[in-house]
Amino acid sequence: MDSDQIAAVLLSLRVSLIGVLLGLPPGLACGWLLARKSFWGKTLLETAINLPLVLPPVITGYLLLVAFGRNGVLGAVLQDWLGISIIFDWKGAAVAAAVVAFPLMVRSIRLGISSVDPTLEMAAETLGATRWDAFWTVTVPLARSGIIAGCILAFARGFGEFGATIMISGNIPGKTQTVPLYVYDQMETPGGVQNATGVIVVSILIAAAALWVSERLERKSRAVPNQESDG
Repeated sequence: MDSDQIAAVLLSLRVSLIGVLLGLPPGLACGWLLARKSFWGKTLLETAINLPLVLPPVITGYLLLVAFGRNGVLGAVLQDWLGISIIFDWKGAAVAAAVVAFPLMVRSIRLGISSVDPTLEMAAETLGATRWDAFWTVTVPLARSGIIAGCILAFARGFGEFGATIMISGNIPGKTQTVPLYVYDQMETPGGVQNATGVIVVSILIAAAALWVSERLERKSRAVPNQESDG
């Protein structure tokens, strides 16, 4: 691969990784809430979390552009308090990756936490652990397969994100041009298909590996309750 292709792959890897890190804290919170609690408005929360799965990505990108633009609520806070602008910047691509991949992350984390027997958490609390301590010392370790699977799926989804990314970050070579944007550019260039072959192969390998590992981890997570019941 040439320097432009390598730059696109490296940028996509960075954007995907940062997207996972941004999504993981709220993903853990939402996954635990949906797995452990029943409350009014739970369906509304589930709908809001899963909305990026069904919305056209360009609409998700437009909403992010409105929210994080200079006159947007979040954009104004970032600009005025931290001096950060994510519009037409790789950081915007990371935010887009986090948002579009969030439903997949929450789904796997929710399944992982659901597989943990709640009585184990209660036992930890009776021994003096706070609910917070029980979550980190009991729930998270036992649900780690689902949590890791969610992170891997989110990483893969963020790596392939196109529509929301181009809306909030644009398509600037060397700055915001991720792998999907690079391939899109090449499709409009004579001979570009051949130029993009290497990047396409790398993308397929990354996506396939992520799906394989995620499926293995989810199967392991689902097998835990069965093994406990057999024992």
